[in-house]
Amino acid sequence: MFTGIIRTLAPVTRITRRGPSARVAVDLGELAAAAHPGDSICINGVCLTVAEEAGTVCEFDAVAETLSRSTLGTLKPGDKVNVEPSLRVGDQLGGHFVLGHVDGVGTVAAVTPAGKGIVMKVSVDAALAAQMVSKGSVAVDGVSLTVVEVGTNHFTCAIIPTTLKSTTLAARTLGDKVNIETDILGKLVARRLERASGPTDLTIEKLKEAGFA
Repeated sequence: MFTGIIRTLAPVTRITRRGPSARVAVDLGELAAAAHPGDSICINGVCLTVAEEAGTVCEFDAVAETLSRSTLGTLKPGDKVNVEPSLRVGDQLGGHFVLGHVDGVGTVAAVTPAGKGIVMKVSVDAALAAQMVSKGSVAVDGVSLTVVEVGTNHFTCAIIPTTLKSTTLAARTLGDKVNIETDILGKLVARRLERASGPTDLTIEKLKEAGFA
């Protein structure tokens, strides 16, 4: 379990292909001191398990399913990734509950300056958009963000300067792919509504009918 509050930006040092899978090595810097084999760490929104550690570099195995459902398969040595260790009991929950299970890959459709921050528009499958609500939460490359507006196959989110400075989102440009994880609460609500009345878009009106708002 994670919160979507990124602790550090870390460089990928090596990618080793092993058939349909891959071994990803990341230099975690100071965070490596508290990382041990078997620990869960979120890398660009994907929950991975530390397989080996050597100094500040930790290695992670990414299976074929993970590579196909996320952007990890496109990483190259030198790329920076968002890193967040798993949430511990008693830790501050500054973002929202993030599982590290990517639901799909979105495409940056627009980046618009907004003061010192930006508004990012991301195109996604309609099924993912249906799990989002305005003012709800979404994880983009592991970063906890608030949804501003949701369309049939896109959403927008406002990104403040602090987030731009401490994550990879500052480097995202038109056409870039990003990992998307919708809010677990939205998924549960959508599932309840689907069971009650068949597949449906997640709207405030439907939430009120189901007793959630």
